[in-house]
Amino acid sequence: MTEAIYILDEICLRTDRFIKAMPKELRKEYGQFFTGVHTARFMASMFDIHAASSCDTLKLLDAGAGSGILTAALAERLLNDTQSVICATCYETDQNIIPLLAENLESLKKAHPDRFESEIIRENYILCNDNGESHGLFECTGRKERFDFIIGNPPYKKISADSPEAKAMPHVCHGAPNLYFLFMAMGVSQLNESAEMVYIIPRSWTSGAYFEKFRHYLLTRTTLEHIHLFESRDKVFEKESVLQETMIVKVCNKKEIPSEVLITTTPDSKNFSNPTRIQSPYSAVVAGRREYVFLPTNEKEIENLRRLNNLPYTMPEIGIRMKTGLVVDFRSREYLRQEKAPDTFPLIYCTHIREGHVKFPAGRENEYLATSRKGMLQPNKNYLFIKRFTAKEEPRRLQCGIYLKRNMPDYEYISSQNKVNFVDSDKEMSECAVFGLYVLFNSRPYDLYYRILNGSTQVNSTEINTMPVPPMDTIELMGKELIKTKDFSEESCDRILNAHI
Repeated sequence: MTEAIYILDEICLRTDRFIKAMPKELRKEYGQFFTGVHTARFMASMFDIHAASSCDTLKLLDAGAGSGILTAALAERLLNDTQSVICATCYETDQNIIPLLAENLESLKKAHPDRFESEIIRENYILCNDNGESHGLFECTGRKERFDFIIGNPPYKKISADSPEAKAMPHVCHGAPNLYFLFMAMGVSQLNESAEMVYIIPRSWTSGAYFEKFRHYLLTRTTLEHIHLFESRDKVFEKESVLQETMIVKVCNKKEIPSEVLITTTPDSKNFSNPTRIQSPYSAVVAGRREYVFLPTNEKEIENLRRLNNLPYTMPEIGIRMKTGLVVDFRSREYLRQEKAPDTFPLIYCTHIREGHVKFPAGRENEYLATSRKGMLQPNKNYLFIKRFTAKEEPRRLQCGIYLKRNMPDYEYISSQNKVNFVDSDKEMSECAVFGLYVLFNSRPYDLYYRILNGSTQVNSTEINTMPVPPMDTIELMGKELIKTKDFSEESCDRILNAHI
């Protein structure tokens, strides 16, 4: 065991003691979750250090350094595999952990007095790298430092839209942002030419309108080189109880887009020795008008992306759109009713979606709504309802039910609880169109597409509205076939879909 490896193990032991001694609630104030030793070494291994190995000095950045585990892991590799002098810059504002960070960096210095230098900057990483003159155009940074390698486990913490950090970076912010992608975006602005950055971050940035500005900034200034996924959500941070869809991403500051992206997968963060590997075409990973990042893990998923992404439209382009249910029931208790009455309207819940249809009533409590507020009501017309939440273990993410207004002719309006989504239309949809939409969303290809696009268990209307679809006449033809067969199974929908697209 080399001296460098021994030091990294010692740093991890000291960090474990810090975690046990520091209340989790206090660490959450900083969005602080510590990287385990196995993950740190794997992240360090993702860098291509061959081109930099001849440099006399290599500059390393770890923003939000914590106890210095990631700095130590990358320094360990660079010290072992190059002859360069390593200059590490570590940002940290948590006064509780800075003494431990200083101790750990000093250990590296003592072991390699001639080849390791470090600096701890006790300032806000975002603000001290924006000098205020750029008005948020943070390519012009206050320090103007550039680095050869950037590694990070940034704070996972939502901040307000009017926070100083958000105001400093308006070109990547939409609404109330999360610090993790601000850290990553600032890191992009500090990469030397052909330099690389490896971050462990939530998966949430890969899709949705919320992260659209960040994705555009990242994907127009860097290229994705390697993405690592974890099969388990709760076993990524070894010493922490974190239920978060997490990934490791490596980007490179170069203009040439590679033909492929390496995607690897492991069950958890303790065994990286034999990951599942796939080389996916870059065009399959970065696709769509909103530059979504798709995460296929096998050839079947890549082919499914190719197939559906060739379709010409999105739902809004053919006059339909998925929306979220209107009523938050626990905030609207005064309007809820147990039984039908002259002044009530049906309130559709997930429990009403069964066997491909909306079956109402279901005998559940509070399935009627008594209100005249238009914002809580929707016209009684044909809809496709889709459950908004499903369990991780369920075989399908998209679970839908057909609703036909003729089945409840007594109502001018109905309503929907906000744990369901529904497909609405500019003009009233024909019954054939609703049945055809059911074919799409109850098929395996569409369910698989959504799983590749979004790793969470929530069905997001913004993402559904970006999914490719065939023209409306094709959808109606598929609906007519489904009406004839009266077979609402997944297999039946697959057969109809395969015949038309």
